[in-house]
Amino acid sequence: MKDTSTPPLAQAVQHLPRGEDFLLWPPCLQSYGYRIVDQLFATRTIARGPAAQPMPRAAEVQTGYELDGQTRDVADFMDRNNVAGLLAIHRGHIVLERYGLGFRPEERWSTMSTVKSMTAMLVGAALHDGAIGSLDDSVTRYVPTLAGCAYQDVTVRHLLTMSSGIDWREDYTDKQSHVNRYSKSLADKVPGGVLALLRACPRGNPAGAVWQYNTGDTYLLGAVLSAATGGTLADYMSQRIWQPCGMEFDGFYTLESDGGQEIGGSRAGMSLRDIGRFAQFVLDDGVVDGRRILPEGWVEQSATPAFEIPQDQHAAHRRALDLRAYGYSWWLRGDGAMMAMGHSGQRIFIDRAADLAVVQLAAYPEPRYVSANEPDRDAELNALIGALRAATRT
Repeated sequence: MKDTSTPPLAQAVQHLPRGEDFLLWPPCLQSYGYRIVDQLFATRTIARGPAAQPMPRAAEVQTGYELDGQTRDVADFMDRNNVAGLLAIHRGHIVLERYGLGFRPEERWSTMSTVKSMTAMLVGAALHDGAIGSLDDSVTRYVPTLAGCAYQDVTVRHLLTMSSGIDWREDYTDKQSHVNRYSKSLADKVPGGVLALLRACPRGNPAGAVWQYNTGDTYLLGAVLSAATGGTLADYMSQRIWQPCGMEFDGFYTLESDGGQEIGGSRAGMSLRDIGRFAQFVLDDGVVDGRRILPEGWVEQSATPAFEIPQDQHAAHRRALDLRAYGYSWWLRGDGAMMAMGHSGQRIFIDRAADLAVVQLAAYPEPRYVSANEPDRDAELNALIGALRAATRT
């Protein structure tokens, strides 16, 4: 029988970009999608406390930077490098704060993998609390469902230092790589999907022998923390760091599925100033208002090379930023500074000797959208960091 019913009237519907293509978006979607991650994936709130801790301000630093014979200012830097947020903190005071691409102070931008370094700091808190007994504990002590797979011999320390030895492909341009299959599982909100992917990964090297970047390792590190602390990763971050540090806005972790495990290694959402507060927490050695949250020496251990970066893995951005080694989920520069690194230009620079932190949120184009006229964005960031160091040195 012919359907003679009247079709529904056309309605205004907001179109959202496909979450499974998160690592493949064109630039026009990046600058929109990175601020609405919580509309594309399941998330859990990192709750702020009852009152924000004001961030003191000092006189704005006046500086430009030089690169390839050209002198440019901060406005040039913002425009040339697709920067959404730029923050510099010196001696606990904001000395530079800029917003671009329509991004606003109260909005949350995708952290990408910079959250790996944040999650790793929580391991120190869990050690300090006695929830984790030792970095040399087996992962299966906390996540027994991984017994019998390639993660059987992996320890918490191996996860922290990206040395699990698991054969994982972190290729953002290949939709069939492990990292993009992981991304699709998150977009589809598959309960247990990421653990199933990890269980199926073969062993590539003995645990602890070789460094290989692996987003799956930090997902598992988050699962270890949840099991060890007996709660959610978001709640533990809130209790140990977000509330004590007086964060201004709620943050969030992305989840593997509705109500599921947090993704400890990518695509969390945080405001620019709250990422700056986290950087200050590291500069303060994990002490807030006289209360020690991280074990004494934990930041120093995190900044101690566990592995040199292999020469064949010195990608252009790593060379531009002089990234030479890897510690406890922190990238380590030749000048002794620490960096948290995230996909598409998310960067947290921490120089403890200079008491300086620089946070950048950006939308670097994905490889297939890069033109021949692109600047070397990380070389420009490195030049700006050098200029900020010089301008704040007294």
